[in-house]
Amino acid sequence: MNSETTPVRTVIVYHSGFGHTTRMAAAVAEGADTGAVLIAIDSEGNISDAAWQSLADADAIVFGSPTYMGGPSWQFKKFADASSKPWFEGTWQNKIFGGFTNSASMNGDKLSTLEYFFLLSGQHAGIWVGLDIKPANVKASKRDDLNRMGSYIAPMAQTPADASPEEMSLGDLETARLYGVRVALIAGQFRSGKSQPI
Repeated sequence: MNSETTPVRTVIVYHSGFGHTTRMAAAVAEGADTGAVLIAIDSEGNISDAAWQSLADADAIVFGSPTYMGGPSWQFKKFADASSKPWFEGTWQNKIFGGFTNSASMNGDKLSTLEYFFLLSGQHAGIWVGLDIKPANVKASKRDDLNRMGSYIAPMAQTPADASPEEMSLGDLETARLYGVRVALIAGQFRSGKSQPI
């Protein structure tokens, strides 16, 4: 089976504190479609050996975490620190990368979390995929519009602190799903057009 017929392997690795980031991760995976794998970082910041292998085999890696205190959760940071082994070995070099985050406040310093993901992908010599959806920023805009957070680097979601995952904005989730489509599409284009290591 060649790269033209093998499904793009997108791996979404994320930590979720209360289920909201899990729902975003599922939306990204739905968009990425065939071959998408969800890896949940556990409450101690760990993933299994099989999960590390899935990341090594991936065409695209998407990071996810809630934004806590101006950055990703400590569990995600522990995972990021543990990625120094694939960094040293160059395992993730030239892979496609993306990310997403959620917080309770409209701003909540979510950009800092996405920038953290972007820098982490850069340290791994990866290629970042931005968001291609124009912001919903007019008076007629609604809570369930696409990209209502006005992010370009990657999807952001906002969920009130007392809202359940089931009450998340459908627009935020659809933005995440469409981002998954874009990440997988670009990963497929990159893979099929790459004949020599960069």
